[in-house]
Amino acid sequence: MKAYIFPGQGAQFTGMGKELYETHVEAKLLFEKANEILGFKITDIMFTGPAEDLKQTKVTQPAIFLHSVIMALAHKNFMPHQVAGHSLGEFSALVANKTLSFEDGLRLVYKRALAMQKACDMNPSTMAAILGLDDKMVEDICASIDEVVVAANYNCPGQLVISGSMKGIEIACEKLKTAGAKRALPLQVGGAFHSPLMEPAREELAIAIMSTHFSMPTCPIVQNVNALPSTDVDKIKQNLIDQLTSPVRWTQSVQQMTLDGATEFIECGPGKVLQGLVKKISPQVEVSSL
Repeated sequence: MKAYIFPGQGAQFTGMGKELYETHVEAKLLFEKANEILGFKITDIMFTGPAEDLKQTKVTQPAIFLHSVIMALAHKNFMPHQVAGHSLGEFSALVANKTLSFEDGLRLVYKRALAMQKACDMNPSTMAAILGLDDKMVEDICASIDEVVVAANYNCPGQLVISGSMKGIEIACEKLKTAGAKRALPLQVGGAFHSPLMEPAREELAIAIMSTHFSMPTCPIVQNVNALPSTDVDKIKQNLIDQLTSPVRWTQSVQQMTLDGATEFIECGPGKVLQGLVKKISPQVEVSSL
């Protein structure tokens, strides 16, 4: 059984999508439609940079979404049995299984990016990757700190990203290193994604999601919030809203898809980060790019 997986923020690179644009007529039309919907030429930034512009959340998120979704839609034999996406990638997955239209998916992603950027500006915050500790130990140490700091991304066994206030992350990194973490590495991100500090963005995105039409999916999506497969439109909407302030349970999602019979995981989008994570979570499965 094939499971298609879609990357999140951080997978971007200058030149992304350029080959698709130049070699597929349908892809070119979709990229040009995206320029119209967004009101600026995102293709110029994607194809030629500068890299600093591509790193802006309001550009990064729609850029990764476009690369991922257009790659899937332009592929003749794209027939997923199951889909999942890491954070932002969940929106790409919902277009891939026809829950969202291309246009609505892009509009929601752009609103999400702007809302998250606004929340980051309101509360300076950050994230850090913790390597080599048991998840429970990381959770307990974060809970002991009198600052906003929580587990945000369960990427694979021994790799957990934490999210919170600047002070909270600083304290947590020191405590986690003392507890035996191999690395506690602050990340170059705009803010504390998947933490309570994203509540203003969650409220703003909720309005947009609830007013958008969601169709019956052609296959289940395993969502970040609960790592469970769903085809229930109302549940999918609520999980997508809650995702902004809840952890990305990627380890548990891959485990669930494997239990459900997925034997091949195909990453659809820029980079190969998710393939590496899947191999660490379920070494027995095949991984590849679309």
